[in-house]
Order: sequence, then C-alpha cells, then structure tokens
Amino acid sequence: MTSGQLAGGTTAGSSGGRIVVVDDDPALARALAINLKAHGYQVTVAHDGKSALDAVAHAHPQVVILDLGLPDLDGIEVLDGIRGWTPVPVIVLSARSTSAEKVAALDAGADDYVTKPFGMDELLARVRVAARRQAGAAPDRTAVADEVQTADFTVQLGAHRVLDAAGAPVRLTPTEWAVLEVLLRHRGKLVPQKQLLVEVWGPAYEHETHYLRVYLAQLRRKLEPDPAHPRYLITEPGVGYRFESPAPNAAG
Repeated sequence: MTSGQLAGGTTAGSSGGRIVVVDDDPALARALAINLKAHGYQVTVAHDGKSALDAVAHAHPQVVILDLGLPDLDGIEVLDGIRGWTPVPVIVLSARSTSAEKVAALDAGADDYVTKPFGMDELLARVRVAARRQAGAAPDRTAVADEVQTADFTVQLGAHRVLDAAGAPVRLTPTEWAVLEVLLRHRGKLVPQKQLLVEVWGPAYEHETHYLRVYLAQLRRKLEPDPAHPRYLITEPGVGYRFESPAPNAAG
C-alpha cells in the first residue's frame, strides 16, 4: 500500500465518516484501517508527513489519527500544518509518554493523546468521542442564536461562532469550542475540573487535568486582551474554572 492510498474503501452499509490514519509502521496502519472499517468508517492511510498533509487536504476527514514518529517530518510539524487551515480533530499516537511531550502535542493543537502500546477498544472509543465533537461543531443554522457579548468578543452559541471586537471570526478547534461552550452554559458559576473533563472528553478523562491547563491557555490567547491576567476565563486553583462576563462597557 502506497502512502495516501485508500485502505479498502467504504465498508458496505457503513455510515461513519472518513478517518485519515498516519503511521509509518505498515502493520500498525493496516491493523488500524481494518478495525476502523469494521466499525463503519472509511479510511485513508498515509505513511509519511507530506502524504499525510495531502491526504487531509483531499479527504476532508472527520478525524485524523497521527503518529508523531514519521520518517520525513516530525509529527508536530504535520500537526502545525493541519492546524493552519482546518480544525479537524487530531488524535496523536506516540511512544513518547512524558507529561511534557503530551502537553507539547496538545498545545500544538492535538485534541487527544494516546500512548503506544494502546488497546484498540480504547482508541475506537476516543475516535467516536472526537467524531461526535466534530459533528457537534458544525453550525446549526436553524438554532436560535444565544449570544454572550463582552467588550472583547462575542460568542454566538446557536451558530457555533466567536467574533472578535471588530466582528472578525475567531477560529477555535472543536475541542476549544467544547470547553468554551461548557463554561458559557454555566457562566458565572464554578465548573469543577472533573465535570469539565467528563463533559468535553468523557468519563475516562476525569483525571487528565493537564488537558484543561493547555486548552484554557489556548482559549485565553485567542480571547483575552491580556492572557496573563484573564477577565473572562477564570481559574479557581485546584478546583475548577469559571466564565465571567463583564458588561461590554465595563472598565478594564
């Protein structure tokens, strides 16, 4: 199988979206493709970074599964390339298991991080979560907009859209949007870390508090006028997070 070649096409009667699998280990890539197709997904396989970027551009996948150890480009470079133009959920696969490496991948835009070796059932569950999150990120044009306005940005919950103070769109990844939406649905109230992790990632993630640190930092960089001194995305150390919504004309 050559890089970027379609791995077997669509399973008969399947209703799943397309998954791009990026791994330079042919045996592992083939095993992933077989299991994903058996669960109703269409699969495109790439074995190097350049082919991966091409596959994502042409396949418009629902989820990308990305190995970091590629022969031509570092996986983080590939992730940067993907994030340059699409918010598609990316699940990183890697033998790199330190907390710093996980945080680096999440900070670069990964939505999830799975350490090798891994259980196929666990990976499939994470793919389902990412696919649901991506489907939920699609704009619902029939929904009545529920706007949250601040002096620095406006969030249109019904349209799944964020606008800056000048009215220009602010691009959020599906996971960034999911974190923000939970906080907005409980605005003014403390959301415990465990609750936020379970609502966004699922029960298996209730102890992955470093995910929250990474994603809140990313949201603050995109939304706060001074990320080091947030006005809106407030941390209660060791407890949880809260979205405060000062009036648009409130003093800074």
